[in-house]
Order: sequence, then C-alpha cells, then structure tokens
Amino acid sequence: MNPISAVIFLVFLGGAGLSYAAQMPLAAPILLAVIGIFLGYSIKMAQQWERAVVLRLGKLYGVKGPGLFILVPIIDQVAMWIDQRIRTTEVNAEQALTKDTVPVNVDAIVFWMVHDAERAALEIADYSSAVQRVAQTSLREMIGSSVLSELLSERKEADATLKDVIGSKTADWGVTVNSVEIRDVAIPANLQDAMSRQAQAEREKQARVILGSAEEEVAQKFVNAAKLYAQSPEALQLRAMNIIYETTKERGATILMPTSMVDAMNPGAAAFAFNMAKNDAAKPAPAPSVPSVPKS
Repeated sequence: MNPISAVIFLVFLGGAGLSYAAQMPLAAPILLAVIGIFLGYSIKMAQQWERAVVLRLGKLYGVKGPGLFILVPIIDQVAMWIDQRIRTTEVNAEQALTKDTVPVNVDAIVFWMVHDAERAALEIADYSSAVQRVAQTSLREMIGSSVLSELLSERKEADATLKDVIGSKTADWGVTVNSVEIRDVAIPANLQDAMSRQAQAEREKQARVILGSAEEEVAQKFVNAAKLYAQSPEALQLRAMNIIYETTKERGATILMPTSMVDAMNPGAAAFAFNMAKNDAAKPAPAPSVPSVPKS
C-alpha cells in the first residue's frame, strides 16, 4: 500500500468510525469502510524507475507506471514490479582452463538493465538469476577460447566480447547488457614466477640488442673520426691535448708521459724531424781527403 492509498483508507475508516459513534444507521459506516478498502486496494503508485505488470483475470492487461494508476479489485492484480534501473551482477570463474590449458581465476562485473518489463515478466521466471547464470557460463566459454596472453593484454576486447555474447542471450528476456568489466585475472604462483623470468629475459635480450647497436654506431663514429684526424694532424694534436686537460683538471693530477708518446702527440715536430732526415739523406757524401806527401 502506497502513502496515498493509505491516507485515503484511513480517512474513510475514520469517517466510518465517526458515523458509528454518531449512531448513524449501520449501513453508513460499513459503506465508508468498504469504500476505503476499495480505494486503498485500487490506487497504486509506481516510482519513476518502476513498472507494474498488471494481469486482468489471469491475462496480461498492461504495464503501468510511473505514477498513479487504478486497479479493479479482485479482477486486476500486479503480477510483478520491475525495477528498470541499471544493476550489477558479480560473476567469477574459478580454475577455468584457457585455450593453452592454464588454470585461471577470473572475476567480472556485468552491468545490465530491464528495457522491456512485459517480456521480463512473461518470458522468464527469475531474470536476475538467469542473467547471473548466463554471465558465468559465457565467462567460462570466453576463457576456454582465449590464450592466457590475450586474456591478460587484451582485456578491453574480452569485455566487448562478453558484452555481445551475454547481451545476445538476454535480449529475448527484455534485458539489455550495458557493459562487462573483467576486474581480475589470477594465475598460479609458479606460473607468475615463470612469466616474470620470461619477461626479464626478454628485457635483457632487448637491452643487449640496443647495446650492440650502440657499439656499432660508436665504432662507425670512431672510423669517421680517424679519417678526419688522418687528414688533419693538427686536429689530432688538439684532441690529444684536450684529453690530457680533461684528465687533470678535476684533481690537478700530474701525468708522466714517455718521450715517444709526446713525440707522437706532436706531429709537427715529427714531420720536421722526418724532413730533416730526408734532406740529410739526399745530400752527396763528401769526397775522401787525400793526405799530402811532404816534399823531400
């Protein structure tokens, strides 16, 4: 009984009591009481999110609501009140095997609502329980047709697949599936450890490949630099001096260098010495002197 029908019933019941107290004919309070009971039963009110499936003499009369509506006593009855707000149903699949035979525990949430109150009342006895059973079965079917890597990395695609599969089964009941969200995919601890080692090996492999590429690039740069230094000895000398400076500038250390290394770092002096040696080699050798014989 809703508040409006309750108030009307109490008003008529109070009027019947007053008429009986005023010693009116007995028919008057009885009539008022019957009218109060009639209106209290007849006036119904559905909330904005509710729909009432009304049967008249056992047959579907209509879907009423939201707001006030009137029933004929004894003839009409509300077979079911349907809540059309979005509902959530939690489903889980424990120890379900994936396509690559890996046992997983998957938890998901199904968001659904009744869009056709008439079909939800007439086509199925308990649509809420049916949605849960269908969702759980569809979740296990999806797990069995997916490999573990896809289930972990492509969760959005799995959500969309479950939404379509569950929605196609519940559409005949007047139920719409708004979305499905997989909350967690739990795998055995030993498999987690193996996957962690595999991921670490993959990252190490990638790091080695990157390091090898870097070494190749550095070697190519050194080859190019060597060609430039070969064409310009002065540049090589400046680079050597810069290396010495960078080595000693932090702590003011003293470096002892062999003379040969200093000469190698001074290509100008080395070139001068080479040219001098070349010129000396090109000069003709002096004629041997003949000793003079003293005259007698």
